[in-house]
Formats: sequence, C-alpha cells, structure tokens
Amino acid sequence: MTISLDKFSAEEINLMSIFDTSDRETLRNDLVTVLHDVYEPEMVELFSSVLEKLDTLTDEDFSEIGFYIADDEPDVDID
Repeated sequence: MTISLDKFSAEEINLMSIFDTSDRETLRNDLVTVLHDVYEPEMVELFSSVLEKLDTLTDEDFSEIGFYIADDEPDVDID
C-alpha cells in the first residue's frame, strides 16, 4: 500500500521531520514525550493529529513515507 503525503498536512510533515523518523514507533514515542511540554493549543492539536494518523499506519506504510521539510523539494534525479 502506497501512502499519499496528502494524508499529512505540510505542517504535520514538517513536525515529523524534526524528529527521528527511522521508524514509526520511535517517532511516536518522541512525539508523545515532547507533547508533555507543549502548551500552545494549536501545537497540541498538531501533535495529536500526527499521533492519530501514525496510529492508523502499519510499519510498512510508514517506511514508504519520504520525510523532508515540506517547503523544500525532495532530491530528484532527472535523466
């Protein structure tokens, strides 16, 4: 199953990209840990949204997501 980046907003991709995205569980644990120190309602909502979406993914689906800062273009070889 291929995961569309449409599942995640640009803000969600940016948030995830600043953490360890080596695997879904590591990312999820990092987000939960930091969430305990987040007090701004919009950021709490963003973290919660990402966590909910991560919980719907399998590890295989997660591994298909290409993480990069959403405003940046991923490196693409054009031949």
